[in-house]
Amino acid sequence: MRKLMWTTAAIAALALFGPAAAADQPVVIKFSHVVASDTPKGKAADKFKELAEKYSDGKVKVEVYPNSTLYKDKEELEALQLGAVQMLAPSNSKFGPIGIREFEVFDLPYILPDLKTLRKVTDGPLGSRLLKLLDAKGMTGLAYWDNGFKEMSANRKLVAPADYKGLKFRIQSSKVIEAQFRTLGAIPQVMAFSEVYQALQTGVVDGQENTWSNIYTQKMNEVQKYVTVTNHGYIGYVVVVNKKFWDGLPADIRAACEKAMKEATDFGNSQSAKENDDALEQIKKAGKTEIITLTAEQDEAMRKAMMPVYKDVASRVGQPLIDEFLKETGRSPMN
Repeated sequence: MRKLMWTTAAIAALALFGPAAAADQPVVIKFSHVVASDTPKGKAADKFKELAEKYSDGKVKVEVYPNSTLYKDKEELEALQLGAVQMLAPSNSKFGPIGIREFEVFDLPYILPDLKTLRKVTDGPLGSRLLKLLDAKGMTGLAYWDNGFKEMSANRKLVAPADYKGLKFRIQSSKVIEAQFRTLGAIPQVMAFSEVYQALQTGVVDGQENTWSNIYTQKMNEVQKYVTVTNHGYIGYVVVVNKKFWDGLPADIRAACEKAMKEATDFGNSQSAKENDDALEQIKKAGKTEIITLTAEQDEAMRKAMMPVYKDVASRVGQPLIDEFLKETGRSPMN
């Protein structure tokens, strides 16, 4: 059945890419993502739809499919490569399993101190070079979208590294994040984003890491007693489009989409910090979750506990890339 689904999708894609498409019909861009519409990524996707249709004078129709309604985490990149969907915004972690491990550098704990430093990376030569790596996988990288910095949640207070020992944590598919939790003595379990709430509710996993906006919009705070403010990691997305589809667009339509993507990116990234701040306030107001703020000494202990991860994954991500990343950010992970 699965094979049939992909074969059908591939045939549909060939029809879309081929010359038989009617000239008077708009170009359809199916944009699939796995988070809610009222998140930074969801709002940026909707903004891209609005602007692409506007700037192309209706020659483009963008269909946005939020909340895993079209494809789940593990399916979406394969669907893009086959042409069953034209555009995605997967998290940086998602590219490791398909062979582009360099994007996992973003998953290293405490490697990014703030969004200003992040922008220096993504808007510079290093960010451009990473996007070019996607070409070999049949994708074109268009932009970097922010979600924000991650916090730790569980039904146990997480204050010291020892508090993580033995807990089952949901993670997205990333060997770096897996190494992070194993270093803390926790048990990482890869799970689709859409399944996290139920897994937390039923005790399949004990905790997870995420941004405030994701925690709130997915109602994770309703099934987690504690959230610790760690800001230990970053969640960001790379907007990708099927390369064959993108290269085959008429120049005027591609230019309209590029303009729309640039403005949607600026809009979404400017919204990210606000969305997370608002979500945090709503979580506090709901009163179901205790927010824990670490002392300076506790924060330093967490940083030190996670430093072995850098050595553990150096051969996978690439030590030269890690060094270049740290040089670009102007810091070491401990300052």
